[in-house]
Amino acid sequence: MNRTEFIIVTAIILFVAFVLGWFAHWLIHRFVQVSGSEMGELDKMAQALHEAEETRDQAITYLQQREAEMSNQLHQTEAELSAAMDGLRDARHEAGELRAYIERVQQGS
Repeated sequence: MNRTEFIIVTAIILFVAFVLGWFAHWLIHRFVQVSGSEMGELDKMAQALHEAEETRDQAITYLQQREAEMSNQLHQTEAELSAAMDGLRDARHEAGELRAYIERVQQGS
């Protein structure tokens, strides 16, 4: 095999490789290509996903606000309970002092 025949055989092999690569690309592109109706469906799904994410974010924000409100209300209720317990403790102490005073007055008369 001389030099010219070698170049021709190499060129033919490279051309065949190119044609096979182009055909494989065309074949893959043909099977993978997304149709217009599928693109429309994908767009609808993307829009629905976006709306669902927005709804989820709004729900999370609402729940965080409600949690903050409920926590604040709980703290207020605990403060009111503490104040009521302090008032009750003072009233019991005062009632005890009054009973002791009445007993002393009755014993002295």
